[in-house]
Amino acid sequence: MMRLKYTIRFIFLLLTAGLLGCKTEQSMFSSAGPYADSIVWLTHLMTYGAIAVTLFIMLLTGVALFAPDNWKRKLTSDKNIVVGGIVFPTVLLTILLIYGFILLANAEKIVRSSEALSIDVVGEQWWWRFIYTLPDGRKIETANELRIPVNRPVSLTLTTADVIHSFWIPAYGGKLDMIPGRENTLDIFVQQTGVFRGQCAEYCGGAHALMSMYSVAMLPSEFEQWLDKESQIASSAANAKGKDVFLANGCGSCHQVRGTTANGTVGPDLTHVGSRLSIGAGVLKVSKESFVQWIENHQRLKPDNLMPEYTFLTVEETQLIAEFLHGLQ
Repeated sequence: MMRLKYTIRFIFLLLTAGLLGCKTEQSMFSSAGPYADSIVWLTHLMTYGAIAVTLFIMLLTGVALFAPDNWKRKLTSDKNIVVGGIVFPTVLLTILLIYGFILLANAEKIVRSSEALSIDVVGEQWWWRFIYTLPDGRKIETANELRIPVNRPVSLTLTTADVIHSFWIPAYGGKLDMIPGRENTLDIFVQQTGVFRGQCAEYCGGAHALMSMYSVAMLPSEFEQWLDKESQIASSAANAKGKDVFLANGCGSCHQVRGTTANGTVGPDLTHVGSRLSIGAGVLKVSKESFVQWIENHQRLKPDNLMPEYTFLTVEETQLIAEFLHGLQ
């Protein structure tokens, strides 16, 4: 009775864990392009296939335990052992492997059908640096937010500034490690506009679980407008007094705000941070109040992040910096 009780609990936990991956903003079953379509289909095929094989094995186990002796003798014959233990799994896995190669190759043909947009992605502890190269050769950076056009191949060059990270946006398909000293390339192709969430999928230290990102898939015309705006210097709507407080307290030694004397490269580029979706790699939604919370409590919101604490700031100074950052549109 006790064993049955623990078995039921275990099955319940498995089902709960599976459901946690469904119908969320980072669902493992979401799909916005051909790569993800192929991966989701293969996931369903392998899952249901594994369930069918498991049920069949359970049936054979029941036969071995409770069936008449003549059934047991047939089950343990040399022929059945060779067919069931060697031939069946070899043939099944070979067919599945070949089918998977064909399916992903067909998706790759779609992805490589036109010129790709190249974006450099650098994994940091614990945030994401995205670098776009403009037609004139200039490079612009954004942080924790990947914006791409739909219906155009995108080639992501993945590197890391410190330890091993892993880039993963489930809706785009594919997951690839970022390894010190190496460049890996991940090709994606998105056909559906929208906002999709991603995550570092390789344990990389203290705040690994809070190393998220958002990706915005946009119409090509909207993407070009965004890229043009992103290439401009900091918004003139930014609070001048807040900028002075920001610079006076050394924030510019780690962060860059183009159009000001802040030229740090250690932390995220904040030139247009007010127009992003999140602060702290997905920890908070962007708002003036969120900037205040981050400045005052970032070590509690995201333990072990590498930004120093600014407990010496007055309430007024914190408010001014928050207004300045929120105004960087």
